[in-house]
Amino acid sequence: MNDDTLQARFDRQHAASRTQPAPDAAARRDALARLRQLIVGNVDAIAAAISADFGQRSKTETELLEVGPTLNAIRHASKSLAGWMKPQRRGIEITFQPGRAWVRHEPLGVVGIMAPWNYPLILTLAPLADALAAGNRALLKPSELTPRFSELLQRLVAEHFAADQVTVVVGDVPVAKAFSALPFDHLLFTGSTHVGREVMRAAAENLTPVTLELGGKSPAIICPDYSIDAAARSIAFGKWLNAGQTCIAPDYVLVPAASLDAFIAAALAQARSAYPEPAANADYTSIISERHHARLTAALEEAEAAGATVHRHSDAAATSEMGEGAGRMAPAIVVGAPDDSVLMREEIFGPILPVVPYRDLDEALAIVNSRERPLALYCFTGDKRAETRVLDGAISGGVTVNGTLLHIAQDNLPFGGIGPSGMGAYHGRDGFLRFSHARAVYKVGAINVFERLGPPWGRLARMVSQLMLRR
Repeated sequence: MNDDTLQARFDRQHAASRTQPAPDAAARRDALARLRQLIVGNVDAIAAAISADFGQRSKTETELLEVGPTLNAIRHASKSLAGWMKPQRRGIEITFQPGRAWVRHEPLGVVGIMAPWNYPLILTLAPLADALAAGNRALLKPSELTPRFSELLQRLVAEHFAADQVTVVVGDVPVAKAFSALPFDHLLFTGSTHVGREVMRAAAENLTPVTLELGGKSPAIICPDYSIDAAARSIAFGKWLNAGQTCIAPDYVLVPAASLDAFIAAALAQARSAYPEPAANADYTSIISERHHARLTAALEEAEAAGATVHRHSDAAATSEMGEGAGRMAPAIVVGAPDDSVLMREEIFGPILPVVPYRDLDEALAIVNSRERPLALYCFTGDKRAETRVLDGAISGGVTVNGTLLHIAQDNLPFGGIGPSGMGAYHGRDGFLRFSHARAVYKVGAINVFERLGPPWGRLARMVSQLMLRR
């Protein structure tokens, strides 16, 4: 077998995970420090590779949305590691006294991480930080849509890690399919719901546990008491960063009917202020590929042909000007898109924002609940009762109240979906637990009372049995 094949890379890590002792806290901190150095020493090259893959993405946007949060995750894990690793004492029923019980959190072994193209750094290396903190080895599969970044990451990882600890596999769809079919001890996939189903199906052949971070149509609900201008500022920020190519971007907005026009005007004003001349704006991200650009254009045209009203950014040229391998698409707001249109059925993943007016909060919640449970939900209100109604009335993977996106940046909060938007959660301690095995240990005391009961079962055994049944 070629020593560089996908199977050989997996076999190398698998063998090491079964023959070498679990790394102690010092070894895990060392791995996290090397991961940090990999990033810190190559920020310019990483940002340039990502921008080249997109056609254009601001270095500042990459630093703020990917580099900074990934470094925060590494720092948080390194600082918290000793507490996470400490065995947890558990109580014992009187029937089993004397004795001791505790839980050890131990490495699973080899973790596979399949990352998407939209945030290629953070969605590869943040889960890697959690996996390393838990003492695992990892194979990484970045997206084929970011070839420059993927090749750079492969080289950097090889420079900072032994191949039996962390390695990067590059390739297209057949490689991804072969990757998901490996018998990992855990597999994390971030991407579309459609591909997530295929990954889960492949993993099931090996009984590989999976964490799926998918997507869906994440709603933003503006309650009647909240400032329309303030809500529009937050929603515009969360929607048009990375040109809407964000799994937790607001996918549609529910706004009180009386405030519909005011919201549209305020949101477009934010877009024009943040991204003047988007076709040539260095701060505005390109659509990742011509195929995705064509998909978004077709969805917009479909809604408009069905009678929807499209409110466009003033720079109309941005909807058609193409860059290297990708194009710019100016922000647009759509009102009246039919429920059966692509814009209202599927996750948009682009700079198009449907807006839906509602009469009362019950109607808004009914609209959210008529769809599959989303990865994120955004609620804008200063009324605690309205906030509670929304949180109780609509289920989602995570929530930011009076803002967008920010729950994903909290290292002390789990991040994950529910139902079609995903399963399992990671980040910080929750990521450490996700990639650890909670191993139960019970140590018998000086006398094993339970064994002394028999058999043969006598009077004492029957008394203990009756005591247990009455409790």
